[in-house]
Amino acid sequence: MDLDAMIDDLRTLVEVESPSRDHEALTASAKTLVAVIEHRLGGRAMLVDSEAGPHVHWSGGGEPRVLILGHHDTVFPIGTLRRRPFQVRDGRATGPGVFDMLGGLVQAIHGIAALPDRTGVEILVSADEEVGSGSSRALIEQRALACGAVLVLEGAADGGGLKTGRKGCGTFRVTVTGRAAHAGLEPESGVNALVEAAHQVLAIAAIGRPDLGTTVTPTVASAGTTDNVVPAEARIVVDVRVETPAEADRVTAAFAALTPRLPGATVTVAGGVDRPPMPESASAELFALAQRLMPGVAGRSVGGGSDGNFTAALGVPTLDGLGAVGGGAHADHEYLLIDAMPQRANLVTGLIAAIRTS
Repeated sequence: MDLDAMIDDLRTLVEVESPSRDHEALTASAKTLVAVIEHRLGGRAMLVDSEAGPHVHWSGGGEPRVLILGHHDTVFPIGTLRRRPFQVRDGRATGPGVFDMLGGLVQAIHGIAALPDRTGVEILVSADEEVGSGSSRALIEQRALACGAVLVLEGAADGGGLKTGRKGCGTFRVTVTGRAAHAGLEPESGVNALVEAAHQVLAIAAIGRPDLGTTVTPTVASAGTTDNVVPAEARIVVDVRVETPAEADRVTAAFAALTPRLPGATVTVAGGVDRPPMPESASAELFALAQRLMPGVAGRSVGGGSDGNFTAALGVPTLDGLGAVGGGAHADHEYLLIDAMPQRANLVTGLIAAIRTS
């Protein structure tokens, strides 16, 4: 592997900012990614347009055998690059998206480039993973079923481990409706949505079962319009993580059963667990191959979700965390260890070769 070439490609991708939901920026990012893929792998990479922005699909031809899965959207707004430009210093690459997950895309491309025969390999890079994969899920599932094995190039677990399991995750949005009134003249005529929301936050937090790996975390709340009005509406956003489908069903039922405490208040719930759990059984076969190729590599089950959750739920063998070794995902201290890039690219090469001969 040519580390200098990998760093050049990483710089190229990082310096085209690609925040989720910014269609113009994502179009520029997708076109840049297409150019890198075609330069390193030949053939033609296709833009697959969607309301979220263009996804990128490339095929090495022949019978589909393995899908390389990733995303090119990031959580960082336009302008982050000016404040935090791409740099390589003291063995680390930094810049928006280096770890999650542009470094993984570069490693995958160079890993495939090392194969003398690229038939049976597909790359699918979505534009909306960070915001739920609403526009890409159907395409991801279609190509995963066609290929029969999925390698996800999300960032590695702590210490460079592979991600052999993931929790299911989703977002619930709870809206509390009350009745406005003058806070000084006749507060008793109102129904205070903020007070009702306080009751609901406590009830929501109690849904969690940490002993079963289920976390239910209220994360954002808003209420009211001004300081002398009884609030007529409040909103609560809740992050949910579960290890089993049974817990997803239980949590969903618990949200549906939320009832108001104050007379005249109403509670409505939207959202749900939209990424099913990825059980460790889904990765067992591929992880065994990885252990033979990289003795001592660890496997970890993690709380975050990825598009691998969707493919694993279909029963397609899926191994995640094959991307960059580093840390700080979604944070200003995000980084990638450059010396690990060739090794991880070689792991992709070996896994593809092993899958195609199995």
